[in-house]
Amino acid sequence: MKIRFGFTCRGTADLPIEEFPGLCHDLERLNFDSVWLPETMLTGSFDPLVALAYAASSTERLKIGSHVAFPGRAPVRLARELAQLDRLSAGRLLLIAVLGLPDAREVAAQGVMSAERGSMLDEMVPLMRRLWKGETVNHSGTFFELSEASIDPLPVQKPLELWFGGTLRGALRRAGQIGDGYIPGLSTPDEGAERKLLVEAAASEFNRTIDPEHFGVNLTYSRGSLSVAARDALVQRRPDVDPNKLVPSSRNALLETIDAWIDAGYSKFLLRPVTPPPNWTEELELLASEVLSRQS
Repeated sequence: MKIRFGFTCRGTADLPIEEFPGLCHDLERLNFDSVWLPETMLTGSFDPLVALAYAASSTERLKIGSHVAFPGRAPVRLARELAQLDRLSAGRLLLIAVLGLPDAREVAAQGVMSAERGSMLDEMVPLMRRLWKGETVNHSGTFFELSEASIDPLPVQKPLELWFGGTLRGALRRAGQIGDGYIPGLSTPDEGAERKLLVEAAASEFNRTIDPEHFGVNLTYSRGSLSVAARDALVQRRPDVDPNKLVPSSRNALLETIDAWIDAGYSKFLLRPVTPPPNWTEELELLASEVLSRQS
């Protein structure tokens, strides 16, 4: 498997947006594979289309990725924007399609109904893929009406892949049914192994195959014991799992966790510290010295 390490920036929770260019510069200099921006509406994440366009223009090799919230966007507009971002980055764009956070305020800010987000995503994905292929699309659906719709220019990547996350059974089924890859978060390697089998089973049900190279994980780590605040936040999100099993808190624990995920069949890692370090350059240099020897 091709082992790759990307790095996730959570927006202003990590650093001021004016310091994002320096983060991208360090990631490319140190030979990380990619930079990732999770999208939220209200919690300070950087707008992925704006920030990744800047990242593309200021780097040459670093791949640019985002967890993009699809519901609340028009499929033609989003397909057009992402196609042009892929061209401007010379085919370096990576995408994870998400519903958005399960929070009432976030849903309201998206401008959608919470119960409709999954169905809206399911309707958007095939439309966008047809547009990226250069088709002229006519469509009358539950949420969208398209008449003679097409986009130009088209993406460099053929296909421009869409990966999916999530841990609920419906999300795993969606990943197998329409996804090009699967990438969960806040999970243990054992959970990942079980979910990989479920995604692959769902894909088989729909006469599809997920590339074995297309399984990754959002992996949060800590430098030392978890703070009370960090532990409480993890318990709130995953009350059923010991936080120490979710977030490795030492160099050895991080490497052991990475190896366990590799053994479970996962090869793409999106790393992020549970709390921002005092110096990002020093943190990235340390992290690179620890993990990039496993990149192949």
